[in-house]
Amino acid sequence: MKSMQTRRTLVFGGARSGKSAHAEKEALAALRAGAGEIVYIATAGRTDAEMQARIDHHRRRRESLEGRWRTVEEPLALGRALRDNAGPGRVVLVDCLTVWLSNLLFAEGGDFPEMGPIDAPAAFVAQRADFLSALQEAQGTVLLVSNEVGMGVVPQGAVSRWFVDEAGRLNQAVAALCERVQWVAAGLPLNFKDLPC
Repeated sequence: MKSMQTRRTLVFGGARSGKSAHAEKEALAALRAGAGEIVYIATAGRTDAEMQARIDHHRRRRESLEGRWRTVEEPLALGRALRDNAGPGRVVLVDCLTVWLSNLLFAEGGDFPEMGPIDAPAAFVAQRADFLSALQEAQGTVLLVSNEVGMGVVPQGAVSRWFVDEAGRLNQAVAALCERVQWVAAGLPLNFKDLPC
């Protein structure tokens, strides 16, 4: 039976929409309401200079905020990280699901065809299922940040189209499990779903 304090929220939007900053504010609000700590699960890896700069930007922003932030870096086993860190009286913020999806897509180092069907890597299938199971079981406050990538031009190349499709499917599956779903544009949140806890 789920604790009455369980609240799962999906915060999604386009690039530089303000979704991460909004999710951090939501995490701080939960902390002020009595949560003991905030666990920030980062899915991005330090793969190149650009990603390092993005990671540094997010870390500096969190350091400028009040509260007790603990960072866990997990690029692949997100379900396990959620099980290890979510719980009553705790806030878990996952940033972000689409970076995690990309990590899973390329985790096995395979080549993908430019045209034709893409077979999902075994790591993707297993880790996605494990994450959704962990999210369904999660207790406490869980905030999940994700990108909306399907509102633009359909990309060229089979792997790019596969990624857009899978990101959309993942967002739908996560939204179905969350009590609250928020769209962020220009730093402004709009509630798409807000069920009572």
